[in-house]
Amino acid sequence: MQFDLLSKDPKSKARAGKITTDHGVIETPIFMPVGTVATVKGVHQRELKNDINPDIILGNTYHLYLRPQTSILEKAGGLHKFMNWDRNILTDSGGYQVYSLSANRKIKEEGVKFKSHIDGSYHIFTPENVMEIQRTIGADIIMAFDECTPYPCDYHYAKRSMHMTHRWLDRCMQHLEKIPVKYGYDQAFFPIVQGSTYKDLRMQSAEYIANAGAVGNAIGGLSVGEPAEEMYAMTEVVTDILPEDKPRYLMGVGTPINILENITLGVDMFDCVMPTRNGRNGMLFTAHGTINIKNKKWEDDFSPIDEMGITYVDTEYSKAYLRHLFSVNEMLGRQIATIHNLGFYLWLVREARKHILAGDFYSWKNMMVKQMDKRL
Repeated sequence: MQFDLLSKDPKSKARAGKITTDHGVIETPIFMPVGTVATVKGVHQRELKNDINPDIILGNTYHLYLRPQTSILEKAGGLHKFMNWDRNILTDSGGYQVYSLSANRKIKEEGVKFKSHIDGSYHIFTPENVMEIQRTIGADIIMAFDECTPYPCDYHYAKRSMHMTHRWLDRCMQHLEKIPVKYGYDQAFFPIVQGSTYKDLRMQSAEYIANAGAVGNAIGGLSVGEPAEEMYAMTEVVTDILPEDKPRYLMGVGTPINILENITLGVDMFDCVMPTRNGRNGMLFTAHGTINIKNKKWEDDFSPIDEMGITYVDTEYSKAYLRHLFSVNEMLGRQIATIHNLGFYLWLVREARKHILAGDFYSWKNMMVKQMDKRL
């Protein structure tokens, strides 16, 4: 993997760059649609490619390990072939899913024993076997196995957890050297900064991760319930330390406003279930604010879903029709809203990139944040 830093915004830490892997170029800043179980929910690969058009999507190690299982993915020739996606894929390590199973898991130095949410069977994730699982899944970018701490989190717990994440990182890196790549293309490995919302821990962790010398770095343990101001403060602490010549990925973030503010702080890569999950619940993100399409006010509004027309659904259907689909619980409504939201998120990061390259990102960002912070 290669990262080229192309431009920096004069009034902020925002950057435009280019990541090149064996599956093509990723222009940054980028948003990665979440394809948890080898599908971006409700979207055909053709629509994903032609209408939403992301350079990279995300898959989930925990879910893919349980279903369809790595043996099936290996027989298929890896996740790209299994789901017929010829662009980039990033897999998270399962650390966040294990965190969300708090009632059904035990964390020890060796790794994590957890109970499947599907059938209650017991499994163990260790830094070593998670590297093997991600090798077999075959994503272009794979993540270190870490512990994601909850919010709020006791300082001593956060500190212990962070040091364990660092020890797990060392084990991940040692094991990766021993296992060959599969499917004939390389995988890039990103370690993850932890440390909860404690500045001294975040600084320590960012230094440890920077010194690991990986080709890219991730920031984890944010967007877990902390106020946005704390997220921004921790991101800033970390981006000041992580090397400038490597991509920075903020995991699991967030709203369109969160994304713009974190681009301002020097983050290059994002993923979040919000555009798809909120879309399925009738919330549409637009450049002028959010729409709850279930509200009665849209019942006889025959204007296009979004006059900007970023994806084909925006002008092909009216707000009144989309509201009707939700009111009769028709799955097409959820699909339309999902395509709209993902198209908007990709439009937003690409506009941000244009403005960084043009040198006027900061004023554009401030205008957009104000504009989007409304309920329509």
